[in-house]
Amino acid sequence: MTIKQVSEKYNISQDTLRYYERIGIIPPVRRTSGGIRDYSDEDLSWVGLVICMRNAGMPINALTKYVKLCIKGDSTIPARLDLLRSQREKLLDQRSKINDTIDRLNYKIERYETAVNSGQKPIWD
Repeated sequence: MTIKQVSEKYNISQDTLRYYERIGIIPPVRRTSGGIRDYSDEDLSWVGLVICMRNAGMPINALTKYVKLCIKGDSTIPARLDLLRSQREKLLDQRSKINDTIDRLNYKIERYETAVNSGQKPIWD
């Protein structure tokens, strides 16, 4: 696949793909004789992993470390597991905060809906 096709498939810019490759969170992509990037299925797996980890909030430096560990091989599995567990804990904490915020918003919305339906001023709290 060309960089344009990969960009469209994953809905990220071509510049972002180039950046990810340049900083090493995507291994170097094979190029055609004309110098055009030719993404393989393995490259696409890396792109998908990077997008997933970035969506999970993993910082670039942690992601770079994770990719380097992957490249080193199976001896780094425990270290990779630690990185993933740490990121999961951060996400779970973030999800808890988001859930608390949603609960508070739902409560406020309910108060306003009651006020609108009854014609009375909402009780502020």
